Amino acid sequence: MATQSLSATPATPAQDSRQPSSVASGTTTKPNIFKRIAQHFRRYWELWLLSAPALIFVAIFAYVPMWGIQLAFRKFDPDKGLTGGDWVGFYYFNQFFHSPLFGEIMTNTIRISLWTLVMGFIFPIILALLINQIHSSKVKGFVQTVTYMPHFISVVVIVSMLNIFLTPGSGIIGRFLGPESVLGNPKAITSVYWISEVWQHCGWNSIIYLAALAGVDTSLYEAAKIDGAGRWQLIRTVDIPAIMPTAGILLILSMGSVLNVGFDKIFLMQNSLNLPATEVISTYTYKIGILNSQFSYSTAIGLFNTVVNFVFLITANAISKKISETSIF
Repeated sequence: MATQSLSATPATPAQDSRQPSSVASGTTTKPNIFKRIAQHFRRYWELWLLSAPALIFVAIFAYVPMWGIQLAFRKFDPDKGLTGGDWVGFYYFNQFFHSPLFGEIMTNTIRISLWTLVMGFIFPIILALLINQIHSSKVKGFVQTVTYMPHFISVVVIVSMLNIFLTPGSGIIGRFLGPESVLGNPKAITSVYWISEVWQHCGWNSIIYLAALAGVDTSLYEAAKIDGAGRWQLIRTVDIPAIMPTAGILLILSMGSVLNVGFDKIFLMQNSLNLPATEVISTYTYKIGILNSQFSYSTAIGLFNTVVNFVFLITANAISKKISETSIF
């Protein structure tokens, strides 16, 4: 009996000694960061291969040129190169802030940019909502084609059209606006700029809103119609809420370029009469840096513009995230 009882007793110490103990040995089963990165690349190598050209392009043309930012803090000397000039700190920033043109340039930039941003944000939404109400696919396709086409017209052609249409006395529109040139009127040039911008890009910018509306569940429309909702009620209760997240993201992204007035168009529209209302940061930087060869000064102005845009982007993203929980990061 004693022998049977001894043989039936489990040998727990021997069994425990055979069990591995990661704590006792001090090892860990979690792979290190380098192994995880290697596993990630091996698993998704096709995607990385597809994105490699874009990543290389961005690295070469976006990140490598950032090395030249230090030119804003140095006195440029062609013999010493970009990084060999004397360090002057914020000298060129102070020069710009105390320039007699600083107030005029900032006022013009903010005024033109805000008008373009606000109107360029509202009208594509309105256009998308209206196009979405068209039930005939042929008519809808025709309207979309007509509104998309101006986006592909060259800026030079757009400005030439403005000069022809707004010519006093002989222009299609100018003959009704009196003898004074609209393009030479500092008070009217801002309206001409943002109206032409909205006309050119409104249809193209509405595409993303139409895509958002196409994803709306049709059962929502059916339920609203059963409740007696009309066309306006459908737009207000179904369509607008459906595109609000998309609109929020696009508005945040637009705030990142709030001081970036298109150089090519505003430069082509400039003349001696409207210059007090059309001299913006981009055109002033071109004249200072390229025409007058003040490279350090123009770099400082460009860096200031970039920093202000970045602050606007971060602020808009934080406000949107707090109010509507919509953000880009």
